[in-house]
Amino acid sequence: MSHKAGFVNIIGNPNVGKSTLMNAFVGERLSIITSKAQTTRHRILGIVNGEDFQMILSDTPGIIKPAYEMQASMMNFVKSAFEDADILIYMVEIGEQDLKDEAFFNKIIHAKIPVLLLLNKIDTSNQDKLEEQVAFWAEKVPNAEIFPISALQNFNVPEVFQRIISLLPESPAYYPKDQLTDKPERFFVNETIREKILLNYSKEIPYAVEIVTEEFFEDESIIRIRSLIMVERETQKGIIIGHKGAALKKVGVDSRADLEKFFGKQIHIELYVKVNKNWRSNVNMLKRFGYNQ
Repeated sequence: MSHKAGFVNIIGNPNVGKSTLMNAFVGERLSIITSKAQTTRHRILGIVNGEDFQMILSDTPGIIKPAYEMQASMMNFVKSAFEDADILIYMVEIGEQDLKDEAFFNKIIHAKIPVLLLLNKIDTSNQDKLEEQVAFWAEKVPNAEIFPISALQNFNVPEVFQRIISLLPESPAYYPKDQLTDKPERFFVNETIREKILLNYSKEIPYAVEIVTEEFFEDESIIRIRSLIMVERETQKGIIIGHKGAALKKVGVDSRADLEKFFGKQIHIELYVKVNKNWRSNVNMLKRFGYNQ
């Protein structure tokens, strides 16, 4: 029996539903999902295995015009998604008109590989608007197959999944068949904590934060975690901690609940906050956090 395997890379503007789609395909919450833009900072692989196929999905940061060094590094992850893709998913939402970077758009319309354009969030629209949008994108990206979907409601998602399988090239598996992702456990601890900060704090706070898990000790019944929340200014540190530590405690409680589901074990988590001025523009710090790879 022949076997198929390939890299399916998902690109698009911020907050169009890329992470929701990948998590729907993989069946695990590998990418964090919030209503705030720039939620995904890294390129995250999710691996879906079947008896005769392996689909390697890549969720990338939303395309933006970089304002500082960290965002430039995030866009490098998007560039790399064009280089190794067997299938490209370009995700847009109802009402969207163009990509925030013309160079990326030119790469999409001149791609030599299959392109699936997913028109997401159709549950927020009506039939006339949907038909208008399909016609618009058919003209704008003539090389793409268009699928109206709702990633959140799982509408048309199984059909897209089957179409991807049909387009995968014949190849042996790239990863062991029991592997879910290419990221280590600490990465998902960091992302879970960062998600809770995105959900619990406003303004610039979530975007000035990076998480480093310094200790991850696992035994049969419990995982003990110690993580650092890094901010850029003393005032941000005070906001993260909150009155009598209440805000930081909530982040810890919420993170523990999600991590216990993810790992299937009891979690003990300890959080502390440290100031590192302008880390988002510090090349050495960004390398430490895995941005400049």
